[in-house]
Amino acid sequence: MSQRQVVVDRKLGVETGSAETLAGYALVGPALVLILVLFILPAGAVLAIAMTDWHLGAKTLSFIGTANFTSLLADRAFRAALFNTAAYVLMVVPSTLVLGLSLALLIESGKSLRAFYRAIHFLPFMTSLAAMAIVWEALLHPTIGLVNQALAAVGLPTANWLRSETTVLPILAVIGTWQSLGLALVLFLAGLKAIPQELYDAAEIDGADGLLDRLQTVTLPSLAPISLFVIIVVMLRAFATFDIVQILTKGGPDDASVMLLYALYRESFEYLRTGYGAAIAVIFLVIVIALAAIQTRVVNARTSRP
Repeated sequence: MSQRQVVVDRKLGVETGSAETLAGYALVGPALVLILVLFILPAGAVLAIAMTDWHLGAKTLSFIGTANFTSLLADRAFRAALFNTAAYVLMVVPSTLVLGLSLALLIESGKSLRAFYRAIHFLPFMTSLAAMAIVWEALLHPTIGLVNQALAAVGLPTANWLRSETTVLPILAVIGTWQSLGLALVLFLAGLKAIPQELYDAAEIDGADGLLDRLQTVTLPSLAPISLFVIIVVMLRAFATFDIVQILTKGGPDDASVMLLYALYRESFEYLRTGYGAAIAVIFLVIVIALAAIQTRVVNARTSRP
């Protein structure tokens, strides 16, 4: 090959590479613009507002730095919201995971009416929780509610479920679990369908022929990616709980059921302290992103082990 041919080939390679690079930027560009406009810029605006004393509707504002964040640490209502949100997530996520997997295993082991059971359990996820919260409010009514009437009929003690500091948060967790259970169930059913039968056959040859042995050696390890996805999705939904608090409890009694998003709403739109509410939003985003990153690293480390 002549020296001239080599030079031409090199030029063509550079030109081809440049064209491919430009094509790649052109394809990625719209997505990057959307991410910038819909996520990065709003997050930056929230952070900027969190460092001011802006009140909704005010024509002026002042830069106060981290004063809003310092005030949050001393705010009893914010500490209650942070504790309640953490407790709510710790109740909803494990119960949804365990119940979703258990129901998926039961439905998958059945021989008939699988589609019916899937639809029945997925229905709460598709239903508006704001509408269903009204139904739950009627069921939990202290005098005419079906729950208290059923308990009284069998001689068990009744309670004012949504007005007691002891019971209000667990009741909200039950409603949250009920609403997210259908999504976890459908995802686990899809994961069970994707497990090759050859893995169960190999496990049986190795002596893992019992139900628990098959569950530990094949089913649970194969469902690890699905479990991670379920944990992250349910956790994010639990952290973003707002509608049932707004409709059922208004954060009461005595801030026993106030959540981070409801505290954000109350500070921003009821008390009109927009800068203070933006500080809560920043903390909310940091917590959610940090937890999702930690869970991803932990589960990926476990699934990558030989």
